[in-house]
Amino acid sequence: MTRSARRPGPQARRLRLPLALAGAAALLLAGTAGGQRPAAPGLVPVLGPGGEAGYIRLVMLFAAVSLAPAVLACVTAFARLVIVLFFVRAGLGTQQIPPNTVVIGLAIFLTVYVMAPTWRQVRDQSWRPYAQGRISLEAAAARAEQPLRNYMFGRVRTEDLDLFVRMGHLPAAKTRADVPTRVLVPAFVIGELRAAFIAGFLILLPFVVVDVLVASTISAAGLVALPPAVVALPFKVLLFVLADGWRLLAQSLVQSG
Repeated sequence: MTRSARRPGPQARRLRLPLALAGAAALLLAGTAGGQRPAAPGLVPVLGPGGEAGYIRLVMLFAAVSLAPAVLACVTAFARLVIVLFFVRAGLGTQQIPPNTVVIGLAIFLTVYVMAPTWRQVRDQSWRPYAQGRISLEAAAARAEQPLRNYMFGRVRTEDLDLFVRMGHLPAAKTRADVPTRVLVPAFVIGELRAAFIAGFLILLPFVVVDVLVASTISAAGLVALPPAVVALPFKVLLFVLADGWRLLAQSLVQSG
């Protein structure tokens, strides 16, 4: 047999890696189908020694990571800030200017600025002791929850808390410690939504006045074919710029946070 016959061709060499990966995946599935540990020993520390229980823990970890942004949006000032910013854009009538990426990014950085004292407490009371090995993960989670609860208690309305306590058929809370977090979070969220819509109403009023004035002027001039929204847009942008709207908006959002 010649040397060229023994040496695999370029197509066969390209197929080696996919075939090897497919074989490894088949061995892994075959090893775990019967309730055994994975064949690859490197996966055991990640999944844990419990076989299927390790996979369940891994799935729960992925679920917690995927839900983390929604949870953080509900226990911080982010929801109120982003709604108010979208109300501003709707009042201006500038369609996608500023774009969603800019609006959400500004809301995120304003949230970080507003929540900085709370994050500092979480870092000092929870993360640093856990990173140094002085407390367990459960104790770190309990310590991290307390500053967030204090922040929410400072902004939640008593009426909203009483509503969820009644709907949950829970005994009346005498102290803050008696209020479960599952009651505090939805009460805080609906209070933030209420505050955001009140701010949105106040923001939309001057823009509506400009729209009415422009529409009345166009109608009186007999220019029916001219869209009032197109004519009112530069006047609303000019009004917002002359009033230094972004600075006033950021100042009011931070001070109300």
